[in-house]
Amino acid sequence: MWLEEYLSNIEQTVLVVSHDRHFLDAVSTQTVDIDFGKVTVFSGNYSFWYQSSQLALRQAQNQRQKAEEKRKELEEFIRRFSANVAKSKQTTSRKKMLDKLNVEEIRPSSRKYPGIIFQMEREPGTQILEVSDLKAVDADGTVLFDHVNFTIEKGQKTVFLSHNPKAMTALFEIINGNRQADAGEYKWGVTITTAYLPLDNTEFFKSELNLVDWLSQFGKGNEVQMKSFLGRMLFKDEDVQKKVNVLSGGEKMRCMIARMQLKNANCLILDTPTNHLDLESIQAFNNNLVNFKGNILFASHDHEFIQTVADRIIELTPNGTIDKLMEYDQYIYDEAIKEQKEKMYASD
Repeated sequence: MWLEEYLSNIEQTVLVVSHDRHFLDAVSTQTVDIDFGKVTVFSGNYSFWYQSSQLALRQAQNQRQKAEEKRKELEEFIRRFSANVAKSKQTTSRKKMLDKLNVEEIRPSSRKYPGIIFQMEREPGTQILEVSDLKAVDADGTVLFDHVNFTIEKGQKTVFLSHNPKAMTALFEIINGNRQADAGEYKWGVTITTAYLPLDNTEFFKSELNLVDWLSQFGKGNEVQMKSFLGRMLFKDEDVQKKVNVLSGGEKMRCMIARMQLKNANCLILDTPTNHLDLESIQAFNNNLVNFKGNILFASHDHEFIQTVADRIIELTPNGTIDKLMEYDQYIYDEAIKEQKEKMYASD
């Protein structure tokens, strides 16, 4: 947050590479796009590039749309985006850039986005998860959280925060039955099915299996169906014969997401889900979670991910929780919450 503010206000030229969309949007006034074997500089930030390229792609797919209709649609998009920019903190240079933009600069992107689609096999009941007086202590004796009480309501998408990221991992491991709580208890509703994306997936990939055989361990379906799931996650024909122990960090994450999709769960538990993912995968993941009808419990360092997905915020501290039904941006800038945080972490 500090770096965003600093770079947004300095006069020098800044060149930045990042997978953090909020950071890119806050800092950049131009985007250098490397695509189609060319380097293109155009006006606007990441969100403008993404939305405009998706609009251009839809237009390209609709061959019947007349050239004049396309131009009007693109000009209307630029006008609306410019109006939104005028309301943001960094207005002047970005507004000037968009004013100069020519509709011919907007092109579809050749980038491939994974097909991340979470579906629920069973509609959840009203009882989701109840946590009572839960406590977790780290191996070195540090209290990660204590006196944690909350009830998750149907359809809520809850982000968990803490000064110590180990706190969120401990909570998720406890409620998934992988770790014993130091005090307290939790209870899932009888209709709830979960799919968990852990922070550390090392143990899953200590295997000589290829991708198809590996994925087949986690759900029903024949080889063709497994290849279909992997294909949606951008693993091509020859890729599915790779052994899972040689995959990169990003490939492992896409395999873990495919594994989650097989479960058709009505509650997703995600521990820092954007780790190792590229921008395309992050954007596709984010878009689907916004539209997911079930419950989501997650932790993340990605500002945009939290802001667009979460409708509830629970902060875990050594002295209880801060529990708010509000947007992330509102939460982090609220002065009363800042004071409350200082008190609750006082003995930390």
